Amino acid sequence: MLKFRFDNDDPLAAEFRDFVSAADFPCVGAKAALARQQMDIVVARHIGSAWDDLRVLPGLMEIVRRYREDKTLFRTFVVLFEDDENLSESAFEHHMWDRIQSLTDKDDWLGFQPDPSVDTDPESPHFSLSFSGEAFFVVGLHPHASRPARRFIRPAMVFNLHDQFVELRKNGRYEKMRSAIIDRDVALAGEPNPMLARHGEVSEARQYSGREVSSEWRCPYQRRAA
Repeated sequence: MLKFRFDNDDPLAAEFRDFVSAADFPCVGAKAALARQQMDIVVARHIGSAWDDLRVLPGLMEIVRRYREDKTLFRTFVVLFEDDENLSESAFEHHMWDRIQSLTDKDDWLGFQPDPSVDTDPESPHFSLSFSGEAFFVVGLHPHASRPARRFIRPAMVFNLHDQFVELRKNGRYEKMRSAIIDRDVALAGEPNPMLARHGEVSEARQYSGREVSSEWRCPYQRRAA
């Protein structure tokens, strides 16, 4: 079986690592993944195209395989898109959910069942995505994001395993890390993120794109597998 090859040596991947390693970047979890060399990257063409979905999904499968093998925390998977096209926040959000739906449909076709520890209904406060049977949380970034922490030079999608947050809670590290991220984000942006919430309070789908959405917003996604 051929080993999956990430694009960690691509120049755009190096730009992303520089972005995360900047002193004012708030997410200490991403910094930990980078420091531990557990940030793996795929460089794709355009977030509005399905062209690279069949490279992204095997990347997710490889991340799941590695996590199940050693349960090491702070493992993250990043998809960077070379073509920007000057996307607005709403356009980025639209394309991001198209990619998520396409990847989910392919995951269904391969016969993977959703992670039973989370809900597949995007309106549920216990919702998470699932790939290869493991739950994931997604963070979207792009040049025109309103939150500075989400403002990278190209569109990007960062996939984090939900189980990692569960493990952090079990060992008492989650709240400290969350507080550090919030404090650093406020220092960078000047105000708290209005979309921030804990898993189990409101659907995490509202946070994925980084755009501030109203209570009437409905997630354009469904898990079609029974």
